[in-house]
Amino acid sequence: MTAENRSADQTSTNLGILVGYDGSELAARALEYGAAEATRRKAPLTVVAAYTVPAMIYPNIASMPEENEEEAALRAVEKRLGEAAGLLRDHAGKVSYRADQGDAAGVLRDLSAHARTVVVGARGRGGFMGRILGSVSTALPAHSHCPTIVVPDHRTEPDGARVVVAVDGSDAGRLAMFTAAEVANSRSAALDIVSVLPAGDEWLYWYPELELSAEVSGRRKKQLETALEAEVAAVAQQFPDLPVSAEVPIGDPVEELLEATKTAQLTVLGTRGRGAVRSALLGSVSRGVLHHADGPVMVVPS
Repeated sequence: MTAENRSADQTSTNLGILVGYDGSELAARALEYGAAEATRRKAPLTVVAAYTVPAMIYPNIASMPEENEEEAALRAVEKRLGEAAGLLRDHAGKVSYRADQGDAAGVLRDLSAHARTVVVGARGRGGFMGRILGSVSTALPAHSHCPTIVVPDHRTEPDGARVVVAVDGSDAGRLAMFTAAEVANSRSAALDIVSVLPAGDEWLYWYPELELSAEVSGRRKKQLETALEAEVAAVAQQFPDLPVSAEVPIGDPVEELLEATKTAQLTVLGTRGRGAVRSALLGSVSRGVLHHADGPVMVVPS
């Protein structure tokens, strides 16, 4: 990994599929996933490793290290990128590598403005991830300029024939739906559009004065199914060869979508949806699914 190779793509505006790599086992899985995504979508692949240089205070000249801290950090991250290049030795498409100084989440957020999709692992060494859901995979989906795919910590991934997308009638949900349709089309996979109708007891908790019955729930379910028929038609018009279906399950949205992540090859969500809670940077449903998903999850920014 030479300085020339490292800097060749620094000013590119077409980073294609951008993968955050920190040398961890899960980052290697994200790298493999990103390479496959780049191949499917005929896009370039960019691998980025971030590094920071701590502010050091030395009491005297004798205590100063012989090697410059920044040069040492850069050399370490370039070694890491060399390891990534080894993992990608069989990738036939264009690959660029870059070492960027700064906080990993911030680096990926800025670069996402020039990428089609960002891929990260759910956890890592702390350079890219760290808690139940790592710091980067928690912060990035809410701030990214392009869709983010978070690869979970599982040795086997769902190999189902469908891509699942959650919609709720919001603009964010519709944007997620068409993004999911594009991804499903590139994978020759079916698209399943899901709109979860919360169970009656969830509504009664907040609005005890309501009189909910099976008849009311059935009527609302029918309304949602009718609305989804129009969405299916809209997707079919834009992607005529894509198999599209729709369903309206009744239950807790997070639990229903988590169940979908067990069998779908990808589950797609918007960052926000309807309601005050979902008006946060990353909605409660998206956040809940990300934290406990069994399969890869894509979050599409509003």
